Amino acid sequence: MCVHPQHGDILMSTTPIGRYRWTICALLFFATTVNYLDRQVLSLLAPDLTREFGWSNTDYANITAVFQFVYAISMLFAGRLIDKIGTKTAYTLAIIIWSLGAILHAYAIPAGQTTVNILSALGLAVVPVSVAGFMLSRAVLALGEAGNFPAAIKATAEYFPKHERSLATGIFNSGANIGAILAPLTVPWIAAKWGWQTAFITIGAVGFIWMLFWELLYDKPEQQKRLSAVELAYIQQNDSPDPAIASGEKTAWLRLLTYRQTWAFVFGKFMTDGVWWFFLFWLPKYLEVQYKMQKTDIVIPLAVLYSMTMVGSIGGGWLPSYFMKTGMAPYNGRMRAMLMIALCPLVVLAAQPLGYISAWVPVLLIGIGASAHQAWSANIFTTVSDMFPKKAVASVVGIGGMAGGLGGVLISKTGGWLFDYYKAAGNIQTGYTIMFSFCAVAYLLAWSVMKLLVPVHKDINDL
Repeated sequence: MCVHPQHGDILMSTTPIGRYRWTICALLFFATTVNYLDRQVLSLLAPDLTREFGWSNTDYANITAVFQFVYAISMLFAGRLIDKIGTKTAYTLAIIIWSLGAILHAYAIPAGQTTVNILSALGLAVVPVSVAGFMLSRAVLALGEAGNFPAAIKATAEYFPKHERSLATGIFNSGANIGAILAPLTVPWIAAKWGWQTAFITIGAVGFIWMLFWELLYDKPEQQKRLSAVELAYIQQNDSPDPAIASGEKTAWLRLLTYRQTWAFVFGKFMTDGVWWFFLFWLPKYLEVQYKMQKTDIVIPLAVLYSMTMVGSIGGGWLPSYFMKTGMAPYNGRMRAMLMIALCPLVVLAAQPLGYISAWVPVLLIGIGASAHQAWSANIFTTVSDMFPKKAVASVVGIGGMAGGLGGVLISKTGGWLFDYYKAAGNIQTGYTIMFSFCAVAYLLAWSVMKLLVPVHKDINDL
């Protein structure tokens, strides 16, 4: 059933609601696909670039850490900017910047020389030209990509009722998995045929195609001509009036930091985002180092692994709704689902001990862990739109995204140091064992602290 948009009457359940909101979900899905295509090109070409430019594990860690650091800081301001200028304009701006940043990698060496001149003036000339050039390119990419998730979560809050948001988030978030699958299927082939520079340019240009559809198909629900009055009422059925939205009033960051709900989201992102970054950026190098795979050899294992994560993303988005249908309160249902999800990555503890059997053992076990991350992500994002008013959603997501990015920097830098240390000791496998162990337990730690901070659900209505 749904509420009549003007009279508040309850319409019969046989009244067609409409499905335009799922068109918006499809747009968010494809944007996230492009987002992950662009960010994964470097990791797939890393073995070749490492040999060509003589990078150490620490050099590569520094390049990835720059992306994560700029992404983290930009997430804070991206959320604020999206709340201020609106979802449509902000998303367009974000994809223009990140697509240009992706293409810029192809020109990283000349760009790097300019950057090194600047670094020399600052007394930091020890940074190699290639490393500096890729750092600059990753920084621009991160600046744009930081807008993807705050904008997508805000669009989901605008176009979906609360009980559908985790499923919609799980669906669009599965675009990350499609991007992660398409990248190993396309990037090595493009690089082998036309060179690594062409791979960056070709993949980067895809974002401009998406932008055309976004401009054509997206508007605020209240202004969307393709959205029926019945579907609009269905979307807004559980929303309380928010005079601040109409007045343009914004919520101060410091005010948001006074809520335990904010800190629960921040800690959950800080502890777990880095796990996904680690898998995304280091798995190709792991398979090359430990199993001597070349870039063409890793295509199928990575495609299988990221195909598994699609199940986690969509299934994780659906799981809380199952508990809610049994009569469980939304927050209790979501936290129960997240606890079940947090247990799944523990299998990653067996990746190294059983890795002697076959490379497929760690691939499949890490696939379960990565799948659990996507299920976790679909739910942790939705906790924000469940508890905070729409005018603050992107800002809170941005604050949490910054924390997640900083967690990613910490994990990437720690991994690079560990791998170089144990490589010098002739036992790099120990470095991977340590990193996989953290990845396995991070979600249980995050869930425990989140539950401690917010033991029961409470809507925030005083912003």
